Amino acid sequence: MKRMMFLAFMALTAAISMAQQSLEWGQRPLQSPEINSDNTVVFRLKAPDAKSVMLSGDFLQGQPSVAMTKGDDGVWEYATPEPLAPELYYYAFNVDGLRMNDPLNVYQIRDVNTVMSVFFIGSPEQCPYVVGAVPHGTVQKVWYPSPTASMTRRMTVYTPAGYEDSSRSYPVLYLLHGMGGDEQAWSELGRATQIMDNLIAQGKAEPMIVVMPNGNISQEAAPGEKSGGFMQPSFNLPHTMDGLYEESFPDIVSYVESHFRTLADKHHRAIAGLSMGGFHSLYISANHPDWFDYIGLFSAAVGREPRDGGVSEIYRNLEGKFATLFAQQPSLYWIGIGREDFLYQQNADLRQLFGEKGYPYTYVETEGGHIWRNWRIYLTQFAQLLFR
Repeated sequence: MKRMMFLAFMALTAAISMAQQSLEWGQRPLQSPEINSDNTVVFRLKAPDAKSVMLSGDFLQGQPSVAMTKGDDGVWEYATPEPLAPELYYYAFNVDGLRMNDPLNVYQIRDVNTVMSVFFIGSPEQCPYVVGAVPHGTVQKVWYPSPTASMTRRMTVYTPAGYEDSSRSYPVLYLLHGMGGDEQAWSELGRATQIMDNLIAQGKAEPMIVVMPNGNISQEAAPGEKSGGFMQPSFNLPHTMDGLYEESFPDIVSYVESHFRTLADKHHRAIAGLSMGGFHSLYISANHPDWFDYIGLFSAAVGREPRDGGVSEIYRNLEGKFATLFAQQPSLYWIGIGREDFLYQQNADLRQLFGEKGYPYTYVETEGGHIWRNWRIYLTQFAQLLFR
């Protein structure tokens, strides 16, 4: 009996060892990033044989990278000279010309085909992208039929806290990503679900459903989540901004309104998007002037020419469609862009047109360029204005 117990114990030990062989059981001697109480941050990398280690990050105030200093123990280190403001930050190392993420930091985010190490500064009150001790909504990955695109496609749907336990119907925000993104972009990079959880819990935003579709109409879903295996993410996808996505958008609205408890009227629908998603939001709302009472353009590609072979009716007579849209007096037409954004002039031209025509709109201008930091800010501000 003892022998059998011993053999069983050894077998269990071996199984645990094999199952957890990738784990490091000891205390790690290094920490990176180390966030100090004053919000300065220290980055570390042990690379005793490296000749040069550079740090890049979006907190470097315009510098592409800074040199790290090597210690006698072979650990390279860099400390930010000033405290960092509350925000979600990205960074990476460059070791003798080889880009790498921080091996001491398990938190990473993919943006198109680039994976970056990330960290937060601040509390949920200071930075709404941080998970707060608040009631949380539910995030679903929903497959829906798209007859227009002749395929089944996937979208991310956020329902607010309490949705499952009530019979209440909710307004809907359709939130669209940019070129190269997918149905995971807003929930992961944009932190949309955390933003909504915190704003709703603080009473700053109305409880709402947020629908985050995949704007690449040739795709079923995000890379790695669709048939065909693990394919390299790419910006250059078929039917990008040629009108087919706008034509297929009624498939999304129809599915959402038949499968979720929505307030299915213009006054309880909003649409917003960043970059390519702003382009889509502009044309979808212009072609359906009685669908959306709230429209948001975040660093929108409003001046981009549709691709050759684009669906002509979608893009034809935009100024006439604007006239019809604004004749119905939408509650909010919101435009936001960074001062250094490469699409700044396109948005200035759109605002000039609106000014000449007397169309009311809200404008927000921020620092920086075509970056997720701005789009998270825009969502935070835009969401607080909806359905009031």
